[in-house]
Amino acid sequence: MKRLIVAAGGGGDAVAAAMLHAALYGDEDQAVILTYAWDRLLIDPVPGPRRPADFTGLEHLTPSTWAVPAQARPVAPADSTLPRLAAELSHTFALLDPYRGAEGLTRQLEDLVHHLEPESIDLLDVGGDILARGDEPTLKSPLGDALSLAACCQVNAPVRLLVAGPGLDGELLPEDLADTLGPVVHTFTPRDVEAISSVMEWHPSEATGLLAAAARGVRGTCEIRDAGFPVPLTDDSPTVHEVDLDDALSRNQLARAIMATAHLDEVEAYSREICGYSEIDYERNKALWLKEQQPAKLDPAAIWAQLDQFESEARARGVTHTTFRRTTEALNLHGSQRNDLRQLLISSRPEQYDAPLWRIQPQPE
Repeated sequence: MKRLIVAAGGGGDAVAAAMLHAALYGDEDQAVILTYAWDRLLIDPVPGPRRPADFTGLEHLTPSTWAVPAQARPVAPADSTLPRLAAELSHTFALLDPYRGAEGLTRQLEDLVHHLEPESIDLLDVGGDILARGDEPTLKSPLGDALSLAACCQVNAPVRLLVAGPGLDGELLPEDLADTLGPVVHTFTPRDVEAISSVMEWHPSEATGLLAAAARGVRGTCEIRDAGFPVPLTDDSPTVHEVDLDDALSRNQLARAIMATAHLDEVEAYSREICGYSEIDYERNKALWLKEQQPAKLDPAAIWAQLDQFESEARARGVTHTTFRRTTEALNLHGSQRNDLRQLLISSRPEQYDAPLWRIQPQPE
């Protein structure tokens, strides 16, 4: 294992790390991808990230770090995409444990560096919200990225910070990042996406989905999330930029504040103070609401009527694409029905599938 890649925010960042490894390092070796088990409520009904005790079948890598192999299973009612990633990709996925704060993450990193002696350490963030100050009105999920940044800045080893797909997470606008992004180290291509193509057929990450679509040449405006945030897909969308680690830390107020934290609740307290909220609080509140929402059986006739109305309104907003997560929420379906909806739409209108996005048909002439 010659490479160590830290997936800054977990989730789709771990998938993008596999694509990055294939693009930059090829197949001469495999990477250890260090990531959170934090799949949001779309997959995991339990708010917040998972810790090692939330799994069975983990394997020890170091005294402080566990690997998540294909046979690992989350303890119900929790769920996780990591075992399936381990089954489909040849990399080792290791678990970041944020419950011990930035000090615990730093210790994990140092143990791994000592154990692996990697040739390189990359800290990867898709979208660029790792560069947020903390007061941006569109910022939704700063906590995981800030923790990863705080830990990587304290480890006694050189770490390269990479931002892929500037603005694709819908949290910061590309123009807000322009003064911080460094040189382009790679532009993803359709060939690069082959490394994760099977994963993107089921993985719910919107930001990495947009990154894969942009690498395949998709351009336009894509709506994401339940709020329908518009994200432009441009020629800059599939790029990977290097960013100075110290510059990122000086910009990220939350990361600076939490560097000496030893517990996740401390990190949450700082997030409430600096950003005005904790995203785990949001998940706690939403989880209570979702408990009252029971999934009804899909009615194809009703789905098509609702979809046509949604697409008509989206066209009027200048939207060319959407994610299946956004479509599921826009049609007022339960999050667990996302894959069923996806299969229904693709099987009936395959010409609208710009993998892994759904294309809004232009208005007929």
